[in-house]
Amino acid sequence: MTLGNVSLIESAPLGPVPLTEVAVLLHPDDDVAIAKVALQTGTVLAFDGQQIAVQQFISSGHKVALRAIDAGAVVRRYGQAIGFAEQAIAPGEHVHTHNLSVGALTLDYQFGVDVVPVDFVPENQRRTFMGYKRADGRVATRNYIAVIATVNCSAHTVRKIAHHFTPEHLADYPNVDGVLAIAHGSGCGMALNGADHDILQRLLGGYAKHVNVGAYVIVGLGCEINQGSTLIDDMHLASNGHRPPFLTLQDTGGIRKTTEAGIAAVEALLPEVNTIGRTPQPVSEIMLALQCGGSDGWSGVTANPALGMVVDEIVRQGGTAVLAETPEVYGAEHLLTRRASSRAIGEKLVERIHWWEDHTKRLDIEIDNNPSVGNKVGGLTTIYEKSLGAVAKGGTTPLMGVYRYGDPVTARGFTFMDTPGYDPVSATGQVAGGCNLMVFTTGRGSCFGFKPAPSIKVASNSTMFNRMEEDMDVNAGKILEGVPMQAVADELFELVIAIASGQQSKSEAQDVGEEEFTPWSLGGTL
Repeated sequence: MTLGNVSLIESAPLGPVPLTEVAVLLHPDDDVAIAKVALQTGTVLAFDGQQIAVQQFISSGHKVALRAIDAGAVVRRYGQAIGFAEQAIAPGEHVHTHNLSVGALTLDYQFGVDVVPVDFVPENQRRTFMGYKRADGRVATRNYIAVIATVNCSAHTVRKIAHHFTPEHLADYPNVDGVLAIAHGSGCGMALNGADHDILQRLLGGYAKHVNVGAYVIVGLGCEINQGSTLIDDMHLASNGHRPPFLTLQDTGGIRKTTEAGIAAVEALLPEVNTIGRTPQPVSEIMLALQCGGSDGWSGVTANPALGMVVDEIVRQGGTAVLAETPEVYGAEHLLTRRASSRAIGEKLVERIHWWEDHTKRLDIEIDNNPSVGNKVGGLTTIYEKSLGAVAKGGTTPLMGVYRYGDPVTARGFTFMDTPGYDPVSATGQVAGGCNLMVFTTGRGSCFGFKPAPSIKVASNSTMFNRMEEDMDVNAGKILEGVPMQAVADELFELVIAIASGQQSKSEAQDVGEEEFTPWSLGGTL
C-alpha cells in the first residue's frame, strides 16, 4: 500500500517515524491520532517536536494518545469530545474501551450560527439522469410493481406472487424493473391505532405511494389488526374513486387461490406500468438516503466525508439528502443544530434527542450500546466518536427539515429523519419517506441492498474493499493512499447518476434488497 509517495508495510518501523506517515491527525486540538498501519510496541513517533514511544500494539484504525491525559479529562477527536479518560493515559498508549468511556457530556446547542447560503447551480446548467417521470411530476430511479402484505400471515403469499415474475416472465415489459414483495413480521398482536400500528400504516402507505413503485397489490389474511381496507382509507390510497387491488387469504380461499389471483392482478398491471420509459431528468429529483453500517475507525475519515461532499453537490443541484439514525448522531447533534435553517428546525432535532434519552432510560438500555462488536474491533470506542464520524455523511449545507420516522420528506436540501440506528429499520423509514436512491458507507463490510431504492455501498478502507469487491461499489480507502477526497467524491457522484439512470449497483446485481423491509417496533430497537 502507498500513501502519497511513501511506501507502507504491514506495520510501522520501530525507529523514529513522522506521525503523518503512519497515522492521521484530524484536528490540531486532538488528543489522539488514528493508526494507518499496525503500530508495534516500541515504535517511536515524531510529532510536534517530540518523540512518542508506542506503549502497546495498536491496530490500524485504532487510536494512539499524543499527549498525557488526566483521569476524568475529556479526550478529543475531530476537535470534539469523544469521551472521558477512565484512568490516566500516557503518550503512546492505545486509547480504546479499556480506558475511555462516555461519561456525562454537556453540549452547547446553538441554532443556525453556521448556516452558509447554498451556491445553487443554475437550473439550465444542472446535471441530468435517465429517470421515469410520473404523471404527477415526481421522478423515479426504478419502476417496480409491489405486492404488499398487511400482516405476517400473508408474507409467504406475497413472496409467491412476486417471485412468479422472473426476468423471463418480464421480458416483454422492458420498462418494468421487477415485481417486489413487501413482506414483514408485523400487522397483528398490536394495539389498534396504537404507536406500532400507526408506524406500520405510515410505512406501507409510503411504499404504496413511493415514486419507484408504478403500481401495487395489497394482500392480507383477513382478520388482522392492520386491515387492508383501513390501510387504503387511512393512507388515502384510493384515487378518483379507484381502489387498488386488495385480496385476503380468508375470502379468496387460501394460499393457492390467493397466489393465483395475485398473479392475475399483477399481470393486469404490467402493460400500464410498462408504458413509462426513461427520459432525461434533473438531478434535483434525486432524494438520497444516507446510511452507514459496520462502521470502523476509518468510516468518519474517508467514506463518510466523501459522501458528505456528494451530498453538498446534490443539494447544489437542487436535490435532497436524508440523514437518519438518531442514536448515531447522539453527541454530535450540536453540529447539526448549528446548521439549522431555523431555530424551530434545530429545536425539533433536540426534542428527538431528548425523546431517545427518555426512551432508552425507560427500557433500561444505554444509547452507548449502539457501537457494535464490529465497530469496536474496527477502532470505534464510544457513541460520541461514532456519531461525529456519522454526521460527516451530511456534508455542510443548511439543515432544512426534521421528520418523524416514515413521514413524507417535503423539504429540498439536506434533511434529517428520526430513526433507530439499526440499518434496515432506519432505511425502511427513509424509503417510506420518499428516498429513491441510497448510499451506504461501511468499514467492516455490510452487504446491504434495499428495494425499491438502489443501494450504493462505499468501503472506508482498501483492505475490506479488496476482500469484498463483489459487494462494494466504491473504494474510499484510496484516500488513505494519497488519492484526493474530491476525486473519490466525484467518482461517487458520477456513480449516483449512473445508477439512478438504471445501471445496477453491486447489491442489485446479486438481487439483494427484498428482505430488508423492517418496520420499527417501539421496543428496545436501537
